[in-house]
Amino acid sequence: MGVPKVEQIALPGGVTGRALDVLEGRAEPVPARDAATVVVLRERRGVPGGMQVYLLRRRASMAFAAGAHVFPGGAVDPRDADRDIAWAGPSPAWWADVLRSDERTARALVCAAVRETFEESGVLLAGPRPDAVVADTAEWEEDRLALIGRELSFAEFLARRGLVLRTDLLRPWSRWITPRVESRRYDTRFFVAALPPGQRARDVGGEADRVAWMRPADALAAAERGEITLMPPTRRTLAELADYAEVAKVLAAERTVVTIAPEVVRGEDGVFRLLIPEPAGDGVREGRA
Repeated sequence: MGVPKVEQIALPGGVTGRALDVLEGRAEPVPARDAATVVVLRERRGVPGGMQVYLLRRRASMAFAAGAHVFPGGAVDPRDADRDIAWAGPSPAWWADVLRSDERTARALVCAAVRETFEESGVLLAGPRPDAVVADTAEWEEDRLALIGRELSFAEFLARRGLVLRTDLLRPWSRWITPRVESRRYDTRFFVAALPPGQRARDVGGEADRVAWMRPADALAAAERGEITLMPPTRRTLAELADYAEVAKVLAAERTVVTIAPEVVRGEDGVFRLLIPEPAGDGVREGRA
């Protein structure tokens, strides 16, 4: 067997405070919270290879990933596991198998993915029937703000609007766990989804101060030029998506979700580095329940 490939990124600021205490065994890592992220995709009509992803720039004041361009997403709300949520598409049991979790966690992750996408972009993967999707969400701004403020649960929102969660519009992509040294840690499942017909992503503010649709390759090039900041999971995901020319081909990719857990280490030269393992392969998963 070959040695697994590992990407190394030097940390110019070093590691201090609590992170150093964790590395040297004086402190225990904080538990990683379950979270979900969705890569929303669209194509520019008449432009070959014009597939774009929706990115938002987190405000500089944010405690986590400040100033970075990221995909919509966030931590699971305990109410996301509500069994009363109207559900259409692959079952929680199917998602539990794909996401390598129990059914309750899988249900919460899928619901969090759809909820966070709506909160941070206005895009809603739900419809009045299992075979339909809403055409526009601009009139539900009050509900979106209530969701953000946790005044309204996702189950309550869907019931109020007579909507069904369309889990078949999501595809699993990857799983990233924040390094042990971080004070805020997340166990994040990444999903991909196409922008539903008739809907548009909006600059909805909140945690972001800028949004943009960009081709994956263009976003990577902008990061290389120092024009935008990309965290390793975002950069790796964009690099994977850059191999696809069309949204349909991304959605047709049957991936086995591989867990990627970067670690911070100190080398013999005294330099702290982030080690990111390269997956041995995506694998193939057959069928959808």
